[in-house]
Amino acid sequence: MSLKHFLCQIIIIYNYMLVKKATYDYYFLKKSYFCASKLRIMAKKIDNTEEKIHKVEEALSKSEKFIEKNQKLLTIVIGAAIVIVLGVFAFQKLYIAPREKAAQGQLFMAQRYFEQDSLNKALNGDGQNLGFLDVIDEYGMTKSANLAKYYTGIIYLKQGKFEDAITYLKKFSSDDELVGSMATGGIGDAYLELDQKDKAVEYYLKAANQKNNDLTTPLYLMRAALVYEEQGKFDKAVELYEKIQKDHTKSTEARDIEKYIEQAKGKLSK
Repeated sequence: MSLKHFLCQIIIIYNYMLVKKATYDYYFLKKSYFCASKLRIMAKKIDNTEEKIHKVEEALSKSEKFIEKNQKLLTIVIGAAIVIVLGVFAFQKLYIAPREKAAQGQLFMAQRYFEQDSLNKALNGDGQNLGFLDVIDEYGMTKSANLAKYYTGIIYLKQGKFEDAITYLKKFSSDDELVGSMATGGIGDAYLELDQKDKAVEYYLKAANQKNNDLTTPLYLMRAALVYEEQGKFDKAVELYEKIQKDHTKSTEARDIEKYIEQAKGKLSK
C-alpha cells in the first residue's frame, strides 16, 4: 500500500468518526431536551398538586375553625336530630303498632256487616263492636282508620248522603291500583248525583288515569263519556269511546263500544 493510499484511508476513518460523533451529539442533545421538557411538565404537575393540597388543607382548617367556633350549637343540633329519630321510632313501635293491631280487630266486624249490607251496623257498630266511624275516631293515625274512611264514604254514597260521601272519600288515600281509583270514581258518582256534571267528569277522568288497567280505567272513561253525552259534548264522548276501543280491547266496556261510537257520531252530525 502506498503512503498516499494509507493517508486517504486515515482521512476517511477520521471523517467517519466525526460524523458519528456529530450524530451522537445530536441525539444526545435531542434526548436531553426531551427529558428537560418532561421534567418541566412534571415539575408543573407537582406545583399544581401542591397548590391543590394547600387549598384542601386551607379548607380543612376553615372547617375546623367553624366546628370549634360553633361546637355547642352543632352538638345541640346533632343531639336534637338523634332525639327526633329515636322519638319517631319509639312512637311507631310503641304507640302506632299496638293501636294498628287493635284497629284491625275492630275493623273486621265492621267489614263483615258491610259485606252483609248491614250498613248502619257497619257504620256505627253493634253495641259490642266498633263501626267504621268509631275506628276513624279512636284509631285516627292507623292504616285501618284510613281504610274505614273509604268504607264510610261508600256507605254514605249508598245511603244518598252525597256530601258526606265526598268528604270521607276525599280523606281516603291509597296506592292500591283498584281501591284508590274506585274511591276517586266514587267521588265522581256523588257529584253526578248532586247534578254537578263538570265535577263528576273531572273525577271520573282522574279515576281512569290514576292507575291504568283494564278494569277501572275503561269503567270510568265510559262514565265520563256518558256524562259528556248528557251535556251534548258528543265529540268528547266519541274521543273517550274510541280510547276504550283502542287501548282496552279486553275490557267489558269494549264489547259494545262500537254501538256507543256510532250513536255519538250520529248525534254529532245532527
